[in-house]
Amino acid sequence: MNLNYQERHSIYQERLRQASAAFNLAFAMTTISAIAGFAGIMLLFSGNISAGTITAAGGGIYASVTASWLKLAKDSNDRLDKAARALEAES
Repeated sequence: MNLNYQERHSIYQERLRQASAAFNLAFAMTTISAIAGFAGIMLLFSGNISAGTITAAGGGIYASVTASWLKLAKDSNDRLDKAARALEAES
């Protein structure tokens, strides 16, 4: 019984850690996106780059990184949920 509690507690702690990491990554990506957006605006106003290039590059990179991170986080959370359900079923 005590081992079951420790295993469940460990799983919940891991879920909290992953949620915190996901928030920190989302915040960092938002910050980087804002900086890249401002840099793109500066390049656009200086005439060094076209608006289409900024849109394509910024959107493509941000979308691909975000999609891959969200899939990784969802898969990890699903595995932890499955393990937690299995432990609760044992008790």
